[in-house]
Order: sequence, then structure tokens, then C-alpha cells
Amino acid sequence: MATFFDDIGLQVPTVLLPAPGVDLKKWAVVACDQYTSEPAYWQRVRKFAGSAPSTLNITLPEILLEAPGLAGRIAAINRTMRRYVAEGVLREQKPGLVLVDRRTVHAKSRKGMLAALDLERYDFRKGSQTLIRATEGTILARIPPRVRIRKNASLELPHIMVLIDDPERTVIEPLFKRRPAKLYDTDLMLGAGHVKGYLVDDPAALSRAHQALLRLADRGRFAKKYGARGKGVLLYAMGDGNHSLATAKTIWETLKSGAKDKDAVMRHPARFALVELVNVHDPGLEFEPIHRVVFDTDPDALIKAMGAFFGGDFSVRAMKGRAEALQAARKCRGACHCIPFSAGKAFGVISVGRPKLTLEVATLQSFLDQYLAKNKQAKIDYIHGGDVVASLSAQRRAIGFYLPPMDKSDLFKTVILDGALPRKTFSMGEASEKRFYLECRKIA
Repeated sequence: MATFFDDIGLQVPTVLLPAPGVDLKKWAVVACDQYTSEPAYWQRVRKFAGSAPSTLNITLPEILLEAPGLAGRIAAINRTMRRYVAEGVLREQKPGLVLVDRRTVHAKSRKGMLAALDLERYDFRKGSQTLIRATEGTILARIPPRVRIRKNASLELPHIMVLIDDPERTVIEPLFKRRPAKLYDTDLMLGAGHVKGYLVDDPAALSRAHQALLRLADRGRFAKKYGARGKGVLLYAMGDGNHSLATAKTIWETLKSGAKDKDAVMRHPARFALVELVNVHDPGLEFEPIHRVVFDTDPDALIKAMGAFFGGDFSVRAMKGRAEALQAARKCRGACHCIPFSAGKAFGVISVGRPKLTLEVATLQSFLDQYLAKNKQAKIDYIHGGDVVASLSAQRRAIGFYLPPMDKSDLFKTVILDGALPRKTFSMGEASEKRFYLECRKIA
């Protein structure tokens, strides 16, 4: 059975799953980059998982990245990974693609396919024309701390979700119709829905999926579809977890450059990264905006600085509440960029006329980047959900900005023709809808 399709940069993985008897509801934990301003959520996760085997013990919630004792936490994670394998908590499955059917509070079904992508076909740098590509700007400063976590890990656990543009539903959806063998079936903790997994190891089915992806990557069809002659084919566009994939790429390049046997290293498992592929046209996939909250700052001073930054094209209007501010912003979209905000008990809308950038998020981020560079005490967080923004911005010395959603059908063409979007432009669902850690793969 073929397990590596070089022409589409995809490897059929061998995953590890918890042994029978392991409580999957306690095992599966949401992506580590969620709830980064909500320590109470992670306290609830810890209480719920208790002493049971859990991916909470082999991943690091990013809320702890700057907490004391990071080195000790990483060492403990690596020890627990090895112990889970040695003690049979994790068991190796047959090589195969894993179909994932996820139910969330907002979607009855979101279908995906777990595969390993070739990091040789990925470049997160600006202007990249590789088969696998970032859709948003990569923050290079975020990679080194994540390298520290992954570099000595024996396992990888994917929260990365990668999109394909398959409007005719030729790749993932047909595989679900052939009654594949079930691998797992569990509710997810803290009301996050349900997930089922199925193994596809039939050579004929794998070949059909390969051929369908190959058609999507056909250069002639690609150029005609997007009006993109002279552009590199984009088959896999990052949805969630770009910095995790960039971390895997960084480690792979370091490993490759230091290898004495250049042929042998190309067969190293770290050359690949486990991801979930999702069709951007899947009806269960929604693009949600990622809002901004700035902490440890004077909101009035920030708004004043914003006015100086944008000059005569800037104005600000007070509103009675969040609903009124959101409605006012929707009415003015197109003629200018209007962005609602809240700070304490105050609400308003800032307006930027004649914007130089296409998206509201790009206009806002252009100011925030330079403001944060000048005001080192201020901190920013990227938030899923307007209610969370309202709660956090009600704190003293905080201000929140609410951003509109992006049309998911525009993603591929925009990235192909215009390049990567501003970082944190969109989110595939809200925090509870993110991928939960469940499957593992050996990388060392």
C-alpha cells in the first residue's frame, strides 16, 4: 500500500490512540492556543480531567507560556509522553487516513481528514508560492518558545486544521460514504460537542483520495479557476495552527541541516506534520472574526493616539451599548472602515475614511502594531466571541475592538492573488469549536 504521495505532499500516517478503557472525554482537550485570557477555563479542565490519562498532561496551554517553571513543565510533558507509550496508554493503529466527524454547539457536523503533510512543501515566509501556505502573517517571535516545547517531544498531537478548496466535494466527503471502520466516538468535555473518528486504510480508497487531490493541484485547472497564471499552486491553505506548523517546519529544517546522512534524514518522521484537512466549503465550517482586546492601557489615550495615526480621516462616535455600536458599524461598511469598541462602561465606533487597506482588521492592526511598539506596558490578546470581548474590556485599563467576519469562499483567491492576510484575521469557529487533541503520531 502506498503511504507517501510526493506529488501532493501527503503521507498516510500511523496514529496512536488511547487504549480501550481510557476515558476519551477526559483524554481529549481543546487546542492549547484557546482561552488564553481565561485561566478559569483551564482550571475547570484540570479539575475535570483529574488524575486520568489526558492530553492536558502532554500539551502546554499557551496561557502558561510566560508563567514560572516553563522548563519543568516541558520536561514533565516529555516524560509523560514516553510513559503513555511504554505503559500502553497509547496504542499504534494501522496506517491510514483518519476521517473526523465533529459536532459542535453551532454545527451538527464538520467533516475532516487527518493526514501528514510534507514540510518540504511548506514555507510560511511572506511571498511563498509553495503547495502548503500560510493564509495569515506569521509572527516570528512566537516560534522560539514553541520550538522549546516540541524539539524534544517524542509525540505530536495536532490542533492544526488545513483547508482545501473543493466545491465539488471530491476528496473528503466520498470517503465517509463507504462505511469506514470506527476508531473512536465520544462526547467532548465542558459542553464542546461530540467527535467520531474512522480509519480509511483500503488501498483503492486511498488512491481515489490521492487522485482527487491531484486534480485540485493540476496547474492548468488552478490557473483557470483563480485567474492565477504564473502563480504557484496552492493546494493546502492554513486554517488554524499556523504557528504550530511553522514550529514543526523550523525544527525539521534544523534537523535536516545538521544531519550527516542527507538521504536517511529525508525519511525521518519529523519531515511530516499531522494535520486535519477540511474542505472550506463544508457546511459545518464557519469563519468567525478574531477580535482584539488591549490591556494595561488608558483607553482614552489609545483612541487619541489612533486619531493622530490616521489623521483627518479618523472620527469617533459614542454609542449607548454594544448592540448599537455593532449596528452602526454594519451600516457604514464599504464607504469607510468602522470598528466598534468598548472600554469599561463606554461604547463607540471609530471610523477611518479612505482606508488604504482592504480589510477592517488590517486597518486596525496597522495602528495597534505601532502603538504596542511604543507602549511596552500594553498587552494585546486575540479573542473569539463578542461576549468575551465585552467581559474583558469591562476591566480597568482595557479596551476591546469588535471585527466583522470574512467570507470563507474568498479565502483561497485572496491569498493566491494578494498574499497572506493580516495575522489573526479569521477563526474557524469559536473557541469551543476548535480541534481537540485526541490522536498522536511518533516524531522521534
